[in-house]
Amino acid sequence: MTEKKETQTLVFQDAQEMVAIMGYQDEHLRWMANHFSEQMQMSARGTELILQGDSEEMRPFTDLIRELQFLYRQGVAITAHEIKYGVELVKDGQVDKLHDLFGDVVVTTTRGKQIKPKTLGQKAYVEAIRRSEITIAAGPAGTGKTFLAVALAVQALKNHQVERIVLTRPAVEAGEKLGFLPGDLQEKVDPYLRPLYDGLYETLGMETVQKYMERQIIEVAPLAYMRGRTLDDAFVILDEAQNTTPAQMKMFLTRLGFGSKMIINGDMTQVDLPIHQRSGLNEALRILKDISGITQVFFTEADVVRHPVVGRIIRAYEEAEKGNR
Repeated sequence: MTEKKETQTLVFQDAQEMVAIMGYQDEHLRWMANHFSEQMQMSARGTELILQGDSEEMRPFTDLIRELQFLYRQGVAITAHEIKYGVELVKDGQVDKLHDLFGDVVVTTTRGKQIKPKTLGQKAYVEAIRRSEITIAAGPAGTGKTFLAVALAVQALKNHQVERIVLTRPAVEAGEKLGFLPGDLQEKVDPYLRPLYDGLYETLGMETVQKYMERQIIEVAPLAYMRGRTLDDAFVILDEAQNTTPAQMKMFLTRLGFGSKMIINGDMTQVDLPIHQRSGLNEALRILKDISGITQVFFTEADVVRHPVVGRIIRAYEEAEKGNR
């Protein structure tokens, strides 16, 4: 069977667009070419990329380039992540989802950085939070559960959809008995709340966060502080929920007030509770799976957006655990 050889020319609107998509010293271009057709020949002329090869083998490559051009012209920064994840989507026949994914800017930080979902799992998570009163998310570290939830909380605050943000997590590492630690109560619990502060500082800036905390527009507190409260017009995030007991989880869920949203995040592979103690997150996922107004989202290692080795570590541990069952 003879190959359908043909020549195609991809035209970029300017040199900046060409460099953004092809990458520094063509590193993006080489990555894409190696994953689609090693037999394809390429040459650049001005702002044109000339391709020659089998038409069927070139099609995924050209589809991805055109999708990246669309994204770039919409103001999306093209990084190695967009390139590599785009390659995976093209292989799965989902290239059309690229611009819906990377074009969804949740919030822009004080430094001008756009916070947006980076995987289809993250996109589903963002959409679940937007439409549901309560979202329960479970999955491995590095999938952006906490950071995206904080970004959406900031967006809701800026858009006057809520009046305050409440962030909490159980200080289970110290058994919630923190008296032996130095400092006042806030200083004792701060190490356990640090990831929540990090997300706030990234999206709002330290000065604004401190001002909002003084005015109680933002509250960061251990889970024990939620007891006996009703949280109206608030965006409430419970982080590290795998370390709640069933009683604590029920207490937290029943704090939901009018005009509020709740996000519950956790990783069932990192439970720090005593061996005999059941996880409140695990029970909530089981008990509340069919409740209207509550959406459950499950992340996998495919949604890990940290260093690529993190995804491989998670996969290795999962395989080891399967072998021990």
